[in-house]
Amino acid sequence: MEGSVIALTENVVMPLRELRSAVRMVKKEAAEDINPLIITQASLLSSLPMGPSSVDLIISMGRSQDFPGDKLFKEFSRVLKPGGELFVHQTTNAAKDNTTSSLERELLVAGFSDIEVVRMEGVQSFGVKGKKPSWKIGSSFSLKKPVKNLPKIQVVDEMDLIDEDSLLSEEDLKKPVVTPVGDCEVGSTRKACKNCVCGRAEEEAKVQKLGVTMDQLENPQSACGSCGLGDAFRCSTCPYKGLPPFKLGQKVTLSENFLAADL
Repeated sequence: MEGSVIALTENVVMPLRELRSAVRMVKKEAAEDINPLIITQASLLSSLPMGPSSVDLIISMGRSQDFPGDKLFKEFSRVLKPGGELFVHQTTNAAKDNTTSSLERELLVAGFSDIEVVRMEGVQSFGVKGKKPSWKIGSSFSLKKPVKNLPKIQVVDEMDLIDEDSLLSEEDLKKPVVTPVGDCEVGSTRKACKNCVCGRAEEEAKVQKLGVTMDQLENPQSACGSCGLGDAFRCSTCPYKGLPPFKLGQKVTLSENFLAADL
């Protein structure tokens, strides 16, 4: 077997025969040529004397449910190479307590994957093995989305193409006729047209009778400031004499019967 191997036990001694048996359970190959580093009374350790990512296989053998502890599981993850394996072997006393599920949780929390329970035939013991992932904890990578190829459209020259001009009728080709607006609205002189129906002709007739211009009605102004108050405040030459009171700057509004006789 190639690669570096570390074996830990909480006991004072570890028989090499048991270690080789545990290696065969993990690697499924001969283990006579291994040269492991054996650490006894490992329950007293809080760290391992190895550098990070320097070990290929770690074998942990013990009787107590508390071995290995949380600190050693973190150390196992530190010293193992990416893809390295960990095998935790529990002997008879621990197997009676059915600690399989607890060991699986320990390996899962420590970051191991491919966790598997291994039971030895004819012996009342078991082991749980796991593998350190090839990626580092906390690493990130981008996901490449598959590029969807758009369907290609082939245009054949011999296809019957429709002339878009042929879809238009004679009515569609005629130039639209815009209805002209009355002269009262568009004329620059703002005079009523001959056939006025908007009421401007009537307004101009009232103005002619009063003797004031359209500009004086549209925008009334006063030099004395009293023209808009009514006839009682207007002088004899006031052009607004006879008109109802109004506000300066606002159009003077005349009622329809303003010039009608009172009698």
